[in-house]
Amino acid sequence: MSRVEVDVVVLGLGAGGEHAAHKLAETGLAVVGVERDLIGGECPFWGCTPSKLLIHSAQRGDDFARAAARIREANHDWHDEQHAGPLEEAGVRLVRGHGRLAGPGRVEVGGSTYDARLGVLLNTGTAPAVPDIEGLADTPYWTNRDVMRQEQPPGSLVVIGAGPIGAELAQAFVRFGTEVTLLEAGHRILGPEEPEAAEVISGVLRREGVTIRTDAEVTGVRHVDDGFVVEVDGETLAAEQVLVAVGRSMNLVDIGLETVGLDPDHHRVDTDERMRAAERLWAVGDITGEGDYTHLSIYQAQVAVRDLLGEDGPWADYRAVGRVTFTDPEVGSVGLTEEQARAAGLRVAVGRADIARSARGWISEADGIVKVVADADRGVLVGGTVVAPYGGEVLGLLTTAVHAEIPVGTLRHMHFAYPTFHRAIAAALGDL
Repeated sequence: MSRVEVDVVVLGLGAGGEHAAHKLAETGLAVVGVERDLIGGECPFWGCTPSKLLIHSAQRGDDFARAAARIREANHDWHDEQHAGPLEEAGVRLVRGHGRLAGPGRVEVGGSTYDARLGVLLNTGTAPAVPDIEGLADTPYWTNRDVMRQEQPPGSLVVIGAGPIGAELAQAFVRFGTEVTLLEAGHRILGPEEPEAAEVISGVLRREGVTIRTDAEVTGVRHVDDGFVVEVDGETLAAEQVLVAVGRSMNLVDIGLETVGLDPDHHRVDTDERMRAAERLWAVGDITGEGDYTHLSIYQAQVAVRDLLGEDGPWADYRAVGRVTFTDPEVGSVGLTEEQARAAGLRVAVGRADIARSARGWISEADGIVKVVADADRGVLVGGTVVAPYGGEVLGLLTTAVHAEIPVGTLRHMHFAYPTFHRAIAAALGDL
């Protein structure tokens, strides 16, 4: 086995790893990037970009074939040269294959061992989670990855899991003419979000034709010649296709965590505020358990790069991590929900506003809500949710308010352009 001395090894080139490798190489460091799949990770090939193209086409009333063509165009038919090329131009040495830690600052891949003077940055990401349902593994079920390769929509679809991916794709497919049943084991869809948000989106989906079943126990899945049979709550549902959307599983199997003193069976890689996980090991992205978001992975990569280069902070701060579910209307959220704030022991104040009662909401005949959560003792927002058309864009003010701890009194006396969805935030602040 050959040995190569370098400065940094980046193990996993999803969004965060790709960003870190590029930035580190630009400083003149000898950087090796190791990736077994497509460089760029989930977001450009199966997640962010293609899913939003599919959703956009469904909203516009395009046919499915046009959406499929745009997805192939956007990700270059699942070829990663658009990501690999800039890395190599920056000086990153790319190694294809399954990399494995072999002690502090050391990675084995193929027949080579790379010894990193500064250390290793871990960014192995996640994969679609698959529940332990009898018979499921023996069927040609879809995950979100399979959806992005389809040329035509199925006539009928059962979606197992009503988190962000399940809700988004259920709505997209029903708009393409598919008969959709959405199954959720929990009491409501979009479980991590505010219950008011889930209520709005449930109402919209049902009006558009999605059958929603909560508290649903799926006990078996079978595939027959003409489709699938799903056993749920003692009944059987027939569908042309089944989509499994129950979340993500960490890619932590067989990456050598035990060689650096970490538990390979732990559900995440714990890090400090500098993204340090162990001796000469940094970790970023989904595997840190702070959120499965591209923007968060890049943010963490920026923190890790500063630490690797011996620079000062700022270090990682997760108080104001924004997230968006791209249903129509969108669900944009930041910080703590009301339930989380109360569980944290805060004296909570809550304000709400109905988007439909705002001028822009009435004009647009839009469904939605704004909900703000404040720490009443400090007089600052600790969380907020916007359900509205372009809710992810409206979220910007609330993200800034939570991050910068802007006093509620200051927010109340701002100018809010009229008539905008953004203006509904003023009404929610007035309701605190």
